[in-house]
Amino acid sequence: QVQLVESGGGSVQAGGSLRLSCVASPYTSSSTCMSWFRQAPGKQREAVAFIKPTTGIIKYADSVKDRFTISLVNAKNTLYLHMNNLKPEDTAKYYCAAKSSYCDVGSWSQTSLYSYWGQGTQVTVSS
Repeated sequence: QVQLVESGGGSVQAGGSLRLSCVASPYTSSSTCMSWFRQAPGKQREAVAFIKPTTGIIKYADSVKDRFTISLVNAKNTLYLHMNNLKPEDTAKYYCAAKSSYCDVGSWSQTSLYSYWGQGTQVTVSS
């Protein structure tokens, strides 16, 4: 079992930055892959960023490339999402997701890949 707890959301103006954190229990090293997703009201949950710790493979949605950075600090059992140059369209609830069994990198953006989800943290970007 993996438990995930997100934090770091908030309200910012367009162009601002936020850093989201996801603390994993028992360990981030128990996860074969981890991702950030987001869901805006009335929309489907969409993948934002992915990391496969054992290989260092990282992937981003096109909409956030060059603005968001995913990172993992195993010593702190924490997954991060650094978000820069935020836009109003980034407004959503952000979720951390993880899988502890075989991870198919090709399916990284599919919600069905992940076994564990956090409760989410809200990010609101005003223009």
